[in-house]
Amino acid sequence: MNRSVDANAPRTLTIIPAYNEALHVAQVVQGSRAHLPVLVVDDGSMDDTAARAEAAGATVLRRHPNRGKGAALRAGFRWALDEGYEAVLTLDADGQHDPSEIPKFLRAQTVRPADLTIGARDFGEMPLVRRIANTLGRAAFSWAIGQPIRDNQSGYRLISRRLLEAVLDSREHGFEFEVEMIVTCVQRGLTLGWVPIRTIYAGEGTHIAPVRHTYNFFRVVWETRRLRQKKVSPPDISAPPSPPA
Repeated sequence: MNRSVDANAPRTLTIIPAYNEALHVAQVVQGSRAHLPVLVVDDGSMDDTAARAEAAGATVLRRHPNRGKGAALRAGFRWALDEGYEAVLTLDADGQHDPSEIPKFLRAQTVRPADLTIGARDFGEMPLVRRIANTLGRAAFSWAIGQPIRDNQSGYRLISRRLLEAVLDSREHGFEFEVEMIVTCVQRGLTLGWVPIRTIYAGEGTHIAPVRHTYNFFRVVWETRRLRQKKVSPPDISAPPSPPA
């Protein structure tokens, strides 16, 4: 493990949720282990994802059946909290996140600590369809939450212990959990930070079901907007005053 990591950085665990990622997971684990210990949450894979992750040096938490990325992340969060970690760094198992960028997150945490630091991609480097989808999604979510959000879909994140604890009771099972995490961070007055990361697309497949994911994303967006409006709505001054007790 790389000992050049700042000794003042919080004790951090890398968590990699994985579903049928036997092709890439070993390389991602090896790259991550150069900086931090690694837990792979195998979310009911039907291939040898778990075996390859273990052979590459990761601790593996096996879950069956497949329950979705959000559920897998929360299982990893509980494990990390039980083991006394102060922070968690998440990245995907499909090779779209470069483990060599882990030190960026750790340095950011020592210079300007945040409860949620998200790796922001350059949308201009994405394939056209994904660029449009991510741009529209970012605009909708920024509108709903009431502040600019650079990248709400990125799964490359550093998360503090207190935010980990705050999201354990979430009922979101899929990719929308990561959107809800930002909502929880902002609504609780916790700190949100960003680091630029590489935008990597090389023809990899996706486990996202487009219709279900789109529906769940906009459901979270609408609920976020509704709750924010309720929170900031002015009092009803037309109501008569209450009689004195």
